Amino acid sequence: MITSSTEKNKRRGRILEYLTLGWNIIEAIVSIIAGIAAGSIALVGFGIDSIIESISGAILLWRLKAGPGGEKKEVTALKLVGVSFILLAIYVAYESATSLIFHESPDTSLIGIVIAALSLIVMPVLAHEKRKVASALKSKAMKADSRQTDLCAYLSAILLIGLALNALFGWWWGDPIAGLIMVPIIAKEGYNALKGEQCECHG
Repeated sequence: MITSSTEKNKRRGRILEYLTLGWNIIEAIVSIIAGIAAGSIALVGFGIDSIIESISGAILLWRLKAGPGGEKKEVTALKLVGVSFILLAIYVAYESATSLIFHESPDTSLIGIVIAALSLIVMPVLAHEKRKVASALKSKAMKADSRQTDLCAYLSAILLIGLALNALFGWWWGDPIAGLIMVPIIAKEGYNALKGEQCECHG
């Protein structure tokens, strides 16, 4: 029998997933528009990453709510997400390297700085709350998702540093360097998705 406490935690977990999904969508739209306007590779890459994170989060949310028999579709969907992450890592690596070689300087993006700073506040809070729910439900899926939310916070910190260096000191190379630092983190997300790490969604 499912206790009221378990139901309450499940409901709380779903709310956290919806909040994460909503924030990622806002983050993606603002970051991509601001990144294109400023010519910031790191900001655009961050925005695209947020879109892929949203898709990945939607898959996880669907799987947590779905009944038996959805495993095969989930594996296929996660592999597509994994490929998307890998392609994004290649794109960011290429564009960042090109910017460094040709000294392409991005404009200052105050909007980008604000969204990165807000994400650096929001994501750790969401990750912490997800870990609490994961512990209460003994859910491997929620625990894995909390780690992914932590990764978003790391990317936000890297982006914020790169944008701030350019805005405060005119260090144009801060943006492409931030992009290059993001590459292995994004690639690792892609690798994990290709391995189907998020398939343990039954907990």
